Amino acid sequence: MATPAGQSGVNRRLFTLLTGAGLLWMHGPAQAGAQIEEPLADAVRTALSAAIANNAPPVPEFANTEARLHYLRWLGAMSERLKKKKHEWQVRREFLQTVWYESKRAGLDVSLVLGLIQVESNFRKFAVSSVGARGYMQVMPFWTRVIGDGDAGKLFHMQTNLRFGCVILRHYLERERGDLFMALGRYNGSRGKAPYPDAVLAARRQWEFAG
Repeated sequence: MATPAGQSGVNRRLFTLLTGAGLLWMHGPAQAGAQIEEPLADAVRTALSAAIANNAPPVPEFANTEARLHYLRWLGAMSERLKKKKHEWQVRREFLQTVWYESKRAGLDVSLVLGLIQVESNFRKFAVSSVGARGYMQVMPFWTRVIGDGDAGKLFHMQTNLRFGCVILRHYLERERGDLFMALGRYNGSRGKAPYPDAVLAARRQWEFAG
């Protein structure tokens, strides 16, 4: 596996070490895909960059006690479901809290984001696809150049990866005028084809929470 271009020396060394240690995984062929780089209007690029640039910590805020209790019930239920993928409670809590925060921040359904993560990376932080997409939400490195600071190595940072993924999915939903099927296809680089959206929507059902 080639070291991606444009990384700093530190990130190249990290990539090499992780690859040698077997900590970077390839996707199975069924769901391999990637966002396709497209020209962005200046206003869109500016808006996306602003959405990425806010470095506030992922601390959920609640309008009232009932909303907080709902979140805590959700956290407990999702933690149980995620145990097989992330064994340590603290790791699960931080991950789920960040998924909740970034999903809500982008105006996305949390179960949808979890379903997408399941399909894209199977909850593996250092996943790398055959086309170079990275991390939990398999973000293509070109996005860091288009709307970030150009450091693709940051896509292995949990909050950065989840923020990019959620902001990009929201962007695609707006491009597709709310059509989730088409937006998911665009996210995967397979716009108009059913296998990927169908897989994400099926996975989404495993993360729904009625409590």
